[in-house]
Parts: sequence; C-alpha cells; structure tokens
Amino acid sequence: MLLRLEHINKDYVTGRLVVPALKNVTLHIEEGEYVAIMGPSGSGKSTLMNIIGCLDRPTSGIYELNGQSVLGRNDREMADIRLNNLGFVFQNFQLLSKQTALDNVALPLVYAGVKKSERIQRAKEALCMVGLGDRLLFKPTQLSGGQKQRVAIARAMVNHPKILLADEPTGALDSKSSIQLMRLFEQLNRGGVTIIMITHAPEIAAYARRIVDIFDGEITERS
Repeated sequence: MLLRLEHINKDYVTGRLVVPALKNVTLHIEEGEYVAIMGPSGSGKSTLMNIIGCLDRPTSGIYELNGQSVLGRNDREMADIRLNNLGFVFQNFQLLSKQTALDNVALPLVYAGVKKSERIQRAKEALCMVGLGDRLLFKPTQLSGGQKQRVAIARAMVNHPKILLADEPTGALDSKSSIQLMRLFEQLNRGGVTIIMITHAPEIAAYARRIVDIFDGEITERS
C-alpha cells in the first residue's frame, strides 16, 4: 500500500474553542490509483490534502507513506519526505514570475542537490512531457493559464514523485483548458503516476477512477 491514513483527526484551537476539521478519517491508496477527494468549501478537503502532503500534522492518527510512518518526524525530515515522494499542483500555479518555464521546473532539483547540467536536462524532458518543449524560455507572463498549469505539473513531476497531489488544479482555468489538463492527468496516470486530486467540481472528479467524498471532516467512499 502506497498511502495509509488510519483514524486521522485534526483539531484547530481558537482560545477555548476546539474546532474539529477532520474526524476519524481512514483512507488507503494503492500505487497507480487516480483518486478524487470531493467536497464543498469548508468540508476539510484542503486540511486533508495538507496532511497527506506533509504540510501539516494531524492531532491524532496514523499516517504511513510507502510503508514508513510519517508522523513523529521533525521539520527537516518532513521536508525531505515532500521532496522525494510528493509533487504538488495548486490552483494558482505558484510559479516564479521572473523565471523561465525551464527555471521554474528545475527549482525542486536545486533543493535536491542535482547538478546544473542534469537539472536542465530533466526540466527539458518534463516540459516536453507536458507538451511545452517549445516554451522552455517563456516566462509565466507569456503563457496562458493552461500553459502555466502545465509548467506547474512539469515542476511537480521533475523529481519523479510517488504521488502527484493536485489541489483544485482547474480552478483558475477555462473549460477548454480544464479538459486538456484532465486528459494530461489521465495520460500521466496511465503511465503509472499515482494522482490524488482535490476538487469541488463533479465534472472534474468524474475523470478520476475513484471518488471519495468529504463533508464536515468525514469521508465516505462511493461504491
């Protein structure tokens, strides 16, 4: 099993008030799956994504990634887990505006200590994979929304992560670009990439092979 969450709870404390964001969440994901986690605003889906992505820690529960316990690690170890196992795609792209597409994609490899020549080669390959081999030296301001998201996907994939995490990846795109992006996700998944996608849109969730609903911090599996 690639990802195992058992009885995950997450509480936020404001003064004397304890607000539960996740309640006894159990979720198992095998390698090669394409899972959509679907819920309305405030349902807990972003909190769940942050915990899966090692950006936040649960109040209680078990989290194992690739057979190894994630909880109890220090911040440096959590950062290493993110770098070596997880790729992130966000709604607002989070690209560096003054850097080229090539430089944006190569950035995770800088943190991984990969030498420059290899960084450039791997970033080129990742951009070609998402159909942007002719946009290597373009800056984000020269790209459409769909192209920016493809750069973000290339950046997420450049370190060959075990899981691609996508948080509302079509939220800033028009319908045509959204469809193109979902087709790219299908292509990546057919190539063996495990995808976990957060969305509130039924038409986007329908592209996944498995849908998990979350509401008021609790999840239910669709049959």
